[in-house]
Amino acid sequence: MNYRMELQYEGTRYNGWQRQDSTENTIQGKLEQVLCRMTGERIEVQGAGRTDSGVHAKMQVANFHTEKERRPEDIRNYMNRYLPEDIAVTFCTEVSERFHSRLNAKGKVYQYRIWNSEKPNVFERRWVYEYPDKLDIQAMESAAGFLMGTHDFKSFCTRKKMKKKTVRTITGIRIEVFGEEVRITYEGDGFLYHMVRILTGTLIEVGIHERSPKDILHIFEEKDRSAAGFLVPAKGLTLLNVMY
Repeated sequence: MNYRMELQYEGTRYNGWQRQDSTENTIQGKLEQVLCRMTGERIEVQGAGRTDSGVHAKMQVANFHTEKERRPEDIRNYMNRYLPEDIAVTFCTEVSERFHSRLNAKGKVYQYRIWNSEKPNVFERRWVYEYPDKLDIQAMESAAGFLMGTHDFKSFCTRKKMKKKTVRTITGIRIEVFGEEVRITYEGDGFLYHMVRILTGTLIEVGIHERSPKDILHIFEEKDRSAAGFLVPAKGLTLLNVMY
């Protein structure tokens, strides 16, 4: 049997999604521990995306195979009973044996939240990057226009040796201001390692006039990580949706 789950988690205290030999403190590891206890089998959970340490998810998708048939709502309830309080299964359903949460995904939506104020945000501090310098939103929107479409995003990836192609398509970048908070929402067919966080750092540098919007074209041409902006902290990033 193959089951698909939709998940939410606050990534603050976890070492990312992917299971690691050096620690049990990962999202995948916590899910597999509970599922192994429930089924009595060795379970491997496949996630739609491998979020980094400290990154959150409002809608992550994962699937797992088991030899025993169970009601999806029973799986959901059991998981939520034994998972830590900062991880939750919001939905579970049985799917075809061929469904794979990562390989079948058509796109993802991420959002980065910036608290653009000199005053700290105590209650949202785990979810936002506090950046006090005033941002030129219009300049950032101009730069975002150059990032749209299909490009080689090699400069926006911290992994030096990429076995796979670094060409990706960004179908949407939306920059919104809510009082003292700036939210940047990215939609695309896929994202490279640290890509969203580097894109955001680059847009911030445009927003404080360290770069011009047209510098994006030069960054693409360089195909070198050092040409792009700084890597913003993980805590401001949330996976909002996975599309199939």
